[in-house]
Amino acid sequence: MKKMKKALSIVMTAALTMSLAVGCGSKDAGGSSTGDAETIKIGGIGPLTGGAAIYGQDVKGGAEIAVQEINEAGGINGYQVELNFQDDEHDAEKAVNAYNNLKDWGMQALLGTVTSAPCIAVGEVAYEDNMFLLTPSGTAVDCVKYDNAFRVCFSDPTQGVESAKYIGDNGLASKVAVIYDNSDVYSSGIYEAFAKEAENQDFEIVSTATFTGESNTDFSVQIQKAKDAGAELVFLPFYYSQAALVLQQAAGMGYSPIFFGCDGMDGILGVEGFEAELANNLMFLSPFTPTAEDPKVQDFVKKFEEEYGHTPNQFAADAYDGIYAIKAAMEEADIKPDASSSDVCDAMKEAIVKIEIEGVTAKSLTWDASGEPSKEPMVVKIADGDYAVVE
Repeated sequence: MKKMKKALSIVMTAALTMSLAVGCGSKDAGGSSTGDAETIKIGGIGPLTGGAAIYGQDVKGGAEIAVQEINEAGGINGYQVELNFQDDEHDAEKAVNAYNNLKDWGMQALLGTVTSAPCIAVGEVAYEDNMFLLTPSGTAVDCVKYDNAFRVCFSDPTQGVESAKYIGDNGLASKVAVIYDNSDVYSSGIYEAFAKEAENQDFEIVSTATFTGESNTDFSVQIQKAKDAGAELVFLPFYYSQAALVLQQAAGMGYSPIFFGCDGMDGILGVEGFEAELANNLMFLSPFTPTAEDPKVQDFVKKFEEEYGHTPNQFAADAYDGIYAIKAAMEEADIKPDASSSDVCDAMKEAIVKIEIEGVTAKSLTWDASGEPSKEPMVVKIADGDYAVVE
């Protein structure tokens, strides 16, 4: 009898423990509660480790600040918001795995992915699932090729066209060289649009050189080609990590043209071991600069620096605006925590084209059914080791 009472006590204790665990909400690998049915669940995907980690980490940080602000202000439609951000290491297969983890967690909308190739891969399964997707920084055209997908950033073609126009309109150079990664959809997409628009501008592309993801450490041949062609400006439509090497190697070769990049250039001043003075006068297209005097921008920058110990890049700003866009669309559509992800998607596809937000990447940010945002581009120039908007 004593043994039976003891066994019954153990069973009841175990049951009570299980009940408490479910009531409090269990934690998944991403650190988000999965047991609370009274919260709106937003997933995030991006590189938190690996070569593109600076993008994913800042996207996660920008999104977390927005979620914290929203929850402190009462949430979305009166409900608190949970953000579960998963690492994809800038790898398409791992991004799809992360997406499936988030779907099992109960994700109702996705902020992601951060980089283009993983975003395209995730876009396919998100379309099959009818999951609403808003990428903060996936610039490739195919990132938003389906009607459930939207973006905060500019597309690759837009960046290429606007860069060529800016160089031509401002007479920055008459001879231009291009170095780009022909193995990367981001880099090659920008280059193609840039080269096409260059035909309408008063400058000549005198040198075009490529590299691949497997040969992206020695740029001496590409730099020498641009130098021999007499290029006064070199267009670099790729990411900051490789751009830092180009600037270092060009300086070592005694070549100092104007260097002009796109949004992937943001973060170059944070490269370990990179001498900031090498980036002086570097220009790049960007929707955000942390030195802008706008109070909204300064408030965001202050919070980000206090929380994460460094200045946010434009990917953090895109994510911050992206979360607020999701909030505005969910409020327009009156989304509740018990809504299925498919129902959320159907409602938000109609809602997002009706909203307008004032963000840190634009005073006015709207979307159309193509998934593209409407906002004004700006050019940032590095001077004295810091970023400044070119008026």
